[in-house]
Amino acid sequence: MYKIGLFLFAVLPALGLAQSQPQPLVFGINEGVTYRIAASEVRERYREIADDLTKLLKRPVRVEYMEEYVQMGKDLDAARYDLAYVHPAHYAIRAIDKAHYRLVAVTKGYTEYRASFLVRSDATYASLADPRIQQVGMPDADSITAWIVRATLRDALGPKAKALRLRYTRYQDAVPFMVDYGFAEVGATAASAVIKEYTDKGGKVLVKSKPVPIKQLIASSNLPAQDLAHIQQYFLTLENTDEGQRRLAKLGYKGFATFDERQLVEIGRWLDAAP
Repeated sequence: MYKIGLFLFAVLPALGLAQSQPQPLVFGINEGVTYRIAASEVRERYREIADDLTKLLKRPVRVEYMEEYVQMGKDLDAARYDLAYVHPAHYAIRAIDKAHYRLVAVTKGYTEYRASFLVRSDATYASLADPRIQQVGMPDADSITAWIVRATLRDALGPKAKALRLRYTRYQDAVPFMVDYGFAEVGATAASAVIKEYTDKGGKVLVKSKPVPIKQLIASSNLPAQDLAHIQQYFLTLENTDEGQRRLAKLGYKGFATFDERQLVEIGRWLDAAP
């Protein structure tokens, strides 16, 4: 009995300490699959922000790279992430609309994300409805660019959009190749550098899609309201200090802003309505 008492005396404080340790906040990051970004690069870019949030929330923050869209969607549905920074708008919006995530902020400079439909310099198409357009090239089928493209084609052609052959390539920078070498009459991309390089060489933009906000910061409904408020305040005011601007420069962003959540959900429903 004496030995049991000694054992409990030694173990109980350790158990109490373990129970008092706050659970890590899991911060998922996805910055797209159609750009060439390494997981190690993403983790390093967000390391200082994770450190800031750890101090602010008084709980550890663990950054996880969400590389695969399908798995990310499943994890968001299961509320695996307390906080998530999601490049593809359709996944962020689904998480808000279906999995009860809350919109924390959108990324400044990315609220007018559009797909540009590229054609060769000698192309004479008047619109996307031109019957000579039979194939359209674009990035990964589940990328936000591809979802915007399909929704735009549906708006422009109605049921006739189903007759088009849609050709996909992994990365945005491969789209001009598809157009130049006859794999598609039209190639769609939203990468500004790709569009500029192609048009500088004489290629043309036939039409642009309507704008869609991308790169949303969302939070699980399980996150305490006070933590949500602290996180939102942190991101919305990053640009107001020199240190915050250094954090943003490391990410390559100008800052964060609020956005109408209902409007965002409507945009998501437009995207999901595409054939």
